[in-house]
Amino acid sequence: MTTSTAVRPAPGADPKPMVVPGRSTREQILVKAFVLLPFAALIAAVPTVWGWGVGWTDIGLAAGFYTVACLGVTVGYHRYFTHRAFKAKRGLRIALAVAGGLAAQGPVIGWVADHRRHHAFSDRAGDPHSPWLFGTGPVALAKGFWHAHMGWLFERAGTNTERFAPDLLADRDIRVVDRLFPLWVAVSIGVPTVLGGVITLSWWGALTAFFWAGLVRVSFLHHVTWSINSICHMIGDRPFASRDKAANFWPLAILSMGESWHNSHHADPTCARHGVLRGQIDISARVIWIFERLGWVSDVRWSTPARLARIAVPKDRALSGRGSDG
Repeated sequence: MTTSTAVRPAPGADPKPMVVPGRSTREQILVKAFVLLPFAALIAAVPTVWGWGVGWTDIGLAAGFYTVACLGVTVGYHRYFTHRAFKAKRGLRIALAVAGGLAAQGPVIGWVADHRRHHAFSDRAGDPHSPWLFGTGPVALAKGFWHAHMGWLFERAGTNTERFAPDLLADRDIRVVDRLFPLWVAVSIGVPTVLGGVITLSWWGALTAFFWAGLVRVSFLHHVTWSINSICHMIGDRPFASRDKAANFWPLAILSMGESWHNSHHADPTCARHGVLRGQIDISARVIWIFERLGWVSDVRWSTPARLARIAVPKDRALSGRGSDG
């Protein structure tokens, strides 16, 4: 039930290496810039807001671009490209790949390869970002939390895309979008900046939009996404059976557009809806539902009573408390 959606080698064939030689110095610098510069802006945001505040234009632009970029990751990078939870028409497929790039979390092919590898080895040796890598003691978990949250991004070794994402490497459209990742990051930061200046008719408006709707918004989305890798593998409810420690963490449900129903997802990775129980808000699933009604997607893998019954934690485990943690 938690098997990876990556393409598997033929029986008897030697699998391709899991990781590839390390990133170049230039690539390492770019990764650190994409991660640390928005993070520095987020840290500066708290004292800065007391100095001159944030305007409604900044809030509106930040909310709008956050929503588009977040859905690009959750609906596009994750549920569609990684797990093939539905089929999409060509135009939407390209749009989802571009929207995911606006989140500045990496090119689509590498992102998908990392995530498929995560599912193939979840919370075991080979998982690129498990918080349980160093043990279960307080110090080990603190170290593991940092590693799962963002530390793993600085490692030079990368996931082998030929092993974990050969389908995307074979897709010409997606290869083009993947190569243009720096452009999507520039658009993600530049367009809010320009709009802020145009709307307020001032350079000051452009500067505040650059800071709030650009850098701070990107970093905030980074940490929401990374929290799925760290927090949602450490604490929360586990109503469904999975072979790892993935958990449902409700406080992040809205900000993550439904991704924090992580136990449900790991128990049934190809399902288009992660918030499968009553009251579980899943904005990404609702967007997919809208796309389906518009005829833009098909063959959506929705949850059904039979699917839920198959992955539910047995009653004896639930009653003993072993279906939750934290």
